Amino acid sequence: MWHGIVSHIPRWPVLIEAFFLMIVPVLISLAVRQIKAMDGRETRRKEQIKLLEERDRLGKAVDDPPVQKNESETYTEDDYKANVAKLSQAAADMADVDERPIFLENLNAAGTLFFVDGLTDKVAMDQNILKPLMDWGGSRQKDDDIPRGEALRDMILHQIMLVSETENTMDVRYSLKKLLFGSIILLIQGMPGVLVLGTPRGNTRGVEEPVSESVLRGPRIGFTETLSDNTAMLRRHGESTELVMQSFMVGKRVEKKLMVVYFRDIADSELVDEVKRRVKTIDVDEVLESGYVEQLIEDNFLSPFLQIQNTERPDRVMAALLEGRVAILLDGTPFALIMPVTYEMMLQSPEDYYERWVPGSLIRFLRFMATAIALFGPALYISFISFHPGLIPTKLVISIISSRQGVPFSTLIEALIMEISIEILRESGLRLPKPFGPAMGIVGGLIIGQAAVNAGIVSPILVIIVAVTAISSFASPVYSAGIPIRMLRFAAMFSAATFGLYGVIMFFQMLTIHMIKLKSFGVSYLSLTTPQSMRDWKDYFIRAPLQFMKHRPFLTKPKQPRRKG
Repeated sequence: MWHGIVSHIPRWPVLIEAFFLMIVPVLISLAVRQIKAMDGRETRRKEQIKLLEERDRLGKAVDDPPVQKNESETYTEDDYKANVAKLSQAAADMADVDERPIFLENLNAAGTLFFVDGLTDKVAMDQNILKPLMDWGGSRQKDDDIPRGEALRDMILHQIMLVSETENTMDVRYSLKKLLFGSIILLIQGMPGVLVLGTPRGNTRGVEEPVSESVLRGPRIGFTETLSDNTAMLRRHGESTELVMQSFMVGKRVEKKLMVVYFRDIADSELVDEVKRRVKTIDVDEVLESGYVEQLIEDNFLSPFLQIQNTERPDRVMAALLEGRVAILLDGTPFALIMPVTYEMMLQSPEDYYERWVPGSLIRFLRFMATAIALFGPALYISFISFHPGLIPTKLVISIISSRQGVPFSTLIEALIMEISIEILRESGLRLPKPFGPAMGIVGGLIIGQAAVNAGIVSPILVIIVAVTAISSFASPVYSAGIPIRMLRFAAMFSAATFGLYGVIMFFQMLTIHMIKLKSFGVSYLSLTTPQSMRDWKDYFIRAPLQFMKHRPFLTKPKQPRRKG
């Protein structure tokens, strides 16, 4: 009875074809909805841009009524105790804010320092603020020489304090914000307002080799989580007065500093303006990492491909800037963003230019081949075995058929079992502690593959194909760029299981059409495949000798097309 039921079950390709016929209309309707949503988002973004431009032109918000300052949000001119009480009340729920009372004998006046434990450099505070202030406060002076009011403030700022960042403010909320960023707030009886003294200190990580991008030859330094360190790394590449760094504050509730970096005499002005425009439209509570910025300013959030490149390497960023591109650095993350990009950039490495052009070109060409294998390897195997065995040499097809004797699953299910197992092992190896991760990936792959073959679940030839595919997917220099290839590999496998080699060809055509239409800040994602200038091919599949690469890429529209030298 069971044999009769099983014999009436359709074959897997038929089931998959029926599945496609049912799911495609649903996917199309969802895509239409997403496109409409994207259009609405773009409309809202344009409205925000107009509002920002109007605000910049008028110097105030056109929609908001004038805000009246609450007296409790500003310090008083001469009431020291009231000022201390206001700041203490504003920081009442912040247990990490400490107070240090002082007394200046020569002024016969009290003072208070507010600082955040862990964010303030206490050594610098003791040596550059407390010691000079107490030394001056303990010296006897005549009553006629004792300054008051603004004169006292100016003397402390210009003659006593030994810190470079000083500011006087009457705004309670502003001073609290600076306090929570590591500055010191100083209040003195008889002095108007408060002094904001910059001595921030955070637990920063030292400069190390990039973790996500291995360095074979070149500078063994990577960006850190401190924005000032990252900008200094770019400055240290060489003296240039044309390297521009413009800062923006992103995040509505928790603000972070963002830096837009470009060469003034190289980068296209329209590109720079477009990057700044999109940065200004970021509307979230907090930008936790540069990935937030990447997703909020990219052209098409529905595409699986990276439209903005992320990197930890300062030399990669500097090379991109010299080609007329723009970079974004965000405080709190070691990953910088580069734009615009093409897909070919994801397969290029700085080492290609540090080595001689012949080995550099060979290695780059191998990366292109590895990407093709990682994308189409299992799909071609499924299409040949299931639909076109006649295209395989006779001896090889006999060997494959004999190795598949006893395998109970179709070619697609067999391939899915192995591919999903490999992906789970890969992800597990990344999440495990470093001492166990590599061992887990290698040992787990060997054990599972051998056990699956011995159990007759998969054929040995498929284990080889899956292994070669997995190894090829590691050839991408940018880890994030390899993830879309791993995702699309499954779509290629379903296409091959449904329509055979024709399905693989159709999938390749649809993928190519999407990548050609895809834009990265106005630049086609496959610009180098169909270049407007053939000289751009000198840095595509192969890397021409440096003596021949005298022009910058045409697609970035640089102000100076020719490299100096």
